[in-house]
Amino acid sequence: MFTNEEYKDIENKILNGERLSREDGIRLFHCKDIAWLGAMADYVRKKKCGDIVYYNVNCHVNLTNICTSRCKFCAFGRDEDMPGAYAMTVEQAKDVVRDAMKDPNLAGLHVVSGLHPTWSFDDYLKILQDIHDEFPNLYLKGFTGVEITHFSKISGLSIKEVLEKLMGAGLQAIAGGGAEILSDRIRNELCPNKATADQWLEVARTAHLMGLKTNASMLYGHIETLEERVDHLLKLRDLQDETGGFQTFICFPFLPKNTELGKTIKQTSMWDDLRTMAISRLMLDNFQNIKAYWVMLTVPVAQVALGFGANDIDGTIHKETILHDAGATSPTALREDTIIDIIREAGRIPAACDCNFNILRKF
Repeated sequence: MFTNEEYKDIENKILNGERLSREDGIRLFHCKDIAWLGAMADYVRKKKCGDIVYYNVNCHVNLTNICTSRCKFCAFGRDEDMPGAYAMTVEQAKDVVRDAMKDPNLAGLHVVSGLHPTWSFDDYLKILQDIHDEFPNLYLKGFTGVEITHFSKISGLSIKEVLEKLMGAGLQAIAGGGAEILSDRIRNELCPNKATADQWLEVARTAHLMGLKTNASMLYGHIETLEERVDHLLKLRDLQDETGGFQTFICFPFLPKNTELGKTIKQTSMWDDLRTMAISRLMLDNFQNIKAYWVMLTVPVAQVALGFGANDIDGTIHKETILHDAGATSPTALREDTIIDIIREAGRIPAACDCNFNILRKF
């Protein structure tokens, strides 16, 4: 551990386990001492989590890219008549899982999709139920707060009723996407056709009160200010104080390729990615897990991020498509032994887990 005199007051708070303020967070985003930021975040990570790094052997099932939202930062969504638009049948969705089942250690599924203009909630529910019926031993994490808000809207059911039906169909945890930046200014500009910040938070709150764990995320590096990044983290921290239901936080750097924003906005630097990872660990003092999502960060940056507060590196993925449409240069999948090597090279202990961070195997 070493000291940065300019930030000595914040360092003392961290070492004493005191909560950082909004002003502290904003100051940290202006800190140029990346080594000190990493050291502070790694100190908190080790004290809170030890040396285990979680991963899962999982498969992403992206049911459809036909979407009514058409967010400006998204390269995945299509109109129904556009080239490349698709909507999986139940059998096509199960074929994706069958292919992934070639890996004998496959443990779970991550099911997310676009907001299809003509599918009913029952259509989504049937696919989930049929997948669960055929693969009952695979844990099911699925859908985001945005999708669940959409299901409520098209079905006339309350959020609680939607969640009850999803849980009845086998859902065990909710994905963290769709939070983007929890700011009405940002959402009105970039994604006005989907859940508001308050609606996304309300889905998480309702799920937590029902005993259903969720993840949380932040999409940064587009039109948000540094202050809005901090405010986003504080909204998540406040809800975690209230419910304790968030399991992991994921930093998503905006990938501009093939998006409407890509004409004017460049991709974030590794410096910004590592800085944001470290500050997330420091500000989210009530989150146990911080994820270095290798698909968006790239494998090398995700590995370095394990020294900047992260203790979760996601999983094998198996055919991720949403982020690769936006120009992700990482592989579409990783072998389990590759992930284990990545974690071990960082001096950590690899642990395969399910969607609720129950350890299945530890190396």
